[in-house]
Amino acid sequence: MFRSGERFALFMTGLALVMTLGMVVYDKVVLPKYRAAQAAVMGQGEYVLQATDGQDFTYDSLKGSPSAVFFGFTHCPEVCPTTMGDLATWKEDIPGATDLRVYFVTVDPARDRLDQLRDYVSWIPGVIGVTGTQAEIDKAIKAYNVYAKKVVFDDGSYTMDHSAFVMLFDENGRYVDSVVYGEPLEVAEARIKNLVDGNPLGRGSVLPNDLLGILCLEAVKIFGA
Repeated sequence: MFRSGERFALFMTGLALVMTLGMVVYDKVVLPKYRAAQAAVMGQGEYVLQATDGQDFTYDSLKGSPSAVFFGFTHCPEVCPTTMGDLATWKEDIPGATDLRVYFVTVDPARDRLDQLRDYVSWIPGVIGVTGTQAEIDKAIKAYNVYAKKVVFDDGSYTMDHSAFVMLFDENGRYVDSVVYGEPLEVAEARIKNLVDGNPLGRGSVLPNDLLGILCLEAVKIFGA
């Protein structure tokens, strides 16, 4: 017979084992499925924005040819200018990337009007600025699962914290890959080349066909990416 202290110790040991098993299952099984579901719906949403090419920018804008999407703002001191320089380099270096459509979506629509964006992106062929109302920008931020936050300084001026990666989509508007800020040039250009070559590496999102994957996809649709 176990004494009360021994029973308590056994209970706590069992509880710890169950919790550990649950964490392993979540980390190794559920979380990858959830992230795959997020990728499967990346960019999909009801947002309608205005682009510097005179067109509306919606999810359908990603269809028809490979494209890249980056969220930033024209007053950005470092990340956005560096990324714009990277984009110019990729377009020059990679055969087939010259015609790659790149959408620069502002996270600061109060300052980034169409004229401002047009001046900012026009030096790189194929780069299109995108802006709109704050409400529509918020919808796009949610659809692409990016981060953006206004940071106000003591003097009343402000900057924007934001995600720093370029998302890549195939001609069907399906998410393929991302280039993270500061990634080595050869790695970044390999990702771009895979995209413009038609994704021979088979990267990116695939709609789930198993029960857990479908449940995760429905959760993403309900709660957002």
